[in-house]
Amino acid sequence: MRYRVEVFVTLKPVVNDPAGLTIRGGLHTLGFDSVTEVRAGKYLVLTLDETDASQARARVDAMAKQLLANAVIEDYRIELEPVGEPVGEPVATGDGSA
Repeated sequence: MRYRVEVFVTLKPVVNDPAGLTIRGGLHTLGFDSVTEVRAGKYLVLTLDETDASQARARVDAMAKQLLANAVIEDYRIELEPVGEPVGEPVATGDGSA
């Protein structure tokens, strides 16, 4: 099955966020004074082929731990949705043909 996976990587709440502070300052300069906090992060979209959703989630979790997020200073969240069969794979029709 093919899966579309979104990975949201953010700094842990206890970690200073210079980019977020800069963005907040810019927003205040533009008159958006009601903004009290900005936390900046990374947003990644992956498409992968795995046997099932739990396998896809486990693989992306391993990717996040090994490369996509720095566990010392960042947290991450994974959202996963099936998007169909892998390209080039025959799709079963239920009548015995591919």
